[in-house]
Amino acid sequence: MEPGYEELRDRLAELIAIPSISADPAHADDVVAAADWVAARIRGAGGEADVVRWNGGRPLVVGEIAASNGGESAPTVLCYAHFDVQPADPLELWTSPPFELAERDGRLYARGVADDKAHLFMLVEAARQLSTVGDLPVNVRFALDSEEEVGGQSVVEWVAADERGADVALVFDGDMVEEGVPTFYTTLRGLCYFHVRVRTGERDLHSGLYGGAALNAMHALIQALSAVLPREGRLPVPLRVGIAAPTAEEIEGWRSMPAGDEVLADVGGRAADATAAREFYVRTWAEPSVDVHGLAGGSPDLVKTVLPVEARANVSIRIAPGQKVSDIVPVFERLLRDAAPSGTEVDVELQSHAEPGLVAPDVPALTLAGEAFERVFGTKRMLVRVGGSIPVVSGLAARGIPAIVTGIATKDANAHSPNECLPAEYLTLGVDAIRETYLRLGELQAG
Repeated sequence: MEPGYEELRDRLAELIAIPSISADPAHADDVVAAADWVAARIRGAGGEADVVRWNGGRPLVVGEIAASNGGESAPTVLCYAHFDVQPADPLELWTSPPFELAERDGRLYARGVADDKAHLFMLVEAARQLSTVGDLPVNVRFALDSEEEVGGQSVVEWVAADERGADVALVFDGDMVEEGVPTFYTTLRGLCYFHVRVRTGERDLHSGLYGGAALNAMHALIQALSAVLPREGRLPVPLRVGIAAPTAEEIEGWRSMPAGDEVLADVGGRAADATAAREFYVRTWAEPSVDVHGLAGGSPDLVKTVLPVEARANVSIRIAPGQKVSDIVPVFERLLRDAAPSGTEVDVELQSHAEPGLVAPDVPALTLAGEAFERVFGTKRMLVRVGGSIPVVSGLAARGIPAIVTGIATKDANAHSPNECLPAEYLTLGVDAIRETYLRLGELQAG
């Protein structure tokens, strides 16, 4: 007998309660605890699972639930999701505690419920349900990540080294363009994330005595960053080299999507410039973009009239389809260094990176998965690009493993923000959709 909604919710709540924040070293033990929970869940479903410290780094959960019959001849599906989450701050903006799964007004609220713990839970639960009744037609392998939110490479390296491979991969980490419309990604942008530090002397200086004559690290950092920021919606030409432009057919299809100004308004955002809303999909799906994520230096809260000697920033570039990390990184660094005032020491550290991901839209596995989701959600699937980055997708492509990249979070999920949420009914619908996908993928020929 399949578990009811309440039982599924309670089991998911156990994983939600573990604050597996990969970006915060103080939560390293929680990340391990979440890995242990996930591995135990796979074993409890009749499978095998190990927690692997890949190259001594954060834990990676590797496991498998074998096909009910003819395992060696059955197709193999490699499932990916991640159990690390973003920090929950600012805590005062949460209506309920971020690591307590709360239900109100038809939605589930918690950090990680949309990105990506519920998705991971559904992958395992759907396989468990089919295996329990002897109806699992595919071997379901798992490579479940604890460092996606910090751009880690462990799972990418594991995929490259994995000798067994798979007939298809199911990457369950995304959202729907419109609520209730199954959405499958054919292209993802890549990512280069940098930590930038500048120094402008030996120590802080009195602004009354030296202001206007001595370098100020905050000014120097702002000047350096200005060299990589967009002008009239486009990045500097050196950061645009290699872009694979969208086809006329793609652009025409994007015109049927919700208008950019509506999308921005729905999430409380404001257009970056006069043409940003009109060009929303081109800019977020087909163009590179640079964002400064944090600045530190000086004294933003106290009256302290000094010229700061050091300033720091976290800044990233989402690289477009057609571009390569190895081409963009040196150009990005050169632009920063060349723009900094003379006498400034500039240190640029690449913290994480991911290549753009490309998925062929006509592979049989993607068609089968689309049919499965259409059956459960009752609406026709959509094939779209997406502006986000999932490092494992490019790794799968390099191995020749076709990837089904999808998810059922909604645009108002508040992922990475307070009050992250998922429609409550999607907990069971998601399990149903993945269960149906496993059944359909059983039609594939094993490699």
